[in-house]
Amino acid sequence: MIDALTAKQVADHADLSTDELIARVDEIGPRAARWRAKAPWLFRKMPMKEQVGGTPETWRMAYLLDTILTRDPWMHRIDIARATDRELHLTADHDAVLVADVVAEWASRHCQPYALRLTGPAGGEWSAGSGGEELAMDAVEFCRLLSGRDFGQGLLSTRVPF
Repeated sequence: MIDALTAKQVADHADLSTDELIARVDEIGPRAARWRAKAPWLFRKMPMKEQVGGTPETWRMAYLLDTILTRDPWMHRIDIARATDRELHLTADHDAVLVADVVAEWASRHCQPYALRLTGPAGGEWSAGSGGEELAMDAVEFCRLLSGRDFGQGLLSTRVPF
């Protein structure tokens, strides 16, 4: 569903210039963020079907609003920076918080012991249990793997929705 919504938004705004797109985001962004925060509880509890790594899942709208609609644009920001050969400006205050959330969900999905060291401004160290895989890599690459933009092995094959 989220991919279909994104495709519709791209199609609806494809004829706008860069300046027009920026103006549109400036106009709509704050209003949309307020709505996300105040969405009615009944709407937030509504189920929705999604596929994660080919596996069907049922989410609540609250998960879409609170998590996916933050992760998805973050990952698209990375995609766009790569496609346009632009430098990413990552910070511990913003990006590392998002990465930590992804790590927590990843760990809850695979439920195995691990030791993880993610490098870069968005990185950190996490572990659970003992005797599990020891992993070290860039934080952005970790998220790209889990999002399905690349393929990992072992625990890095565990998909996390973006």
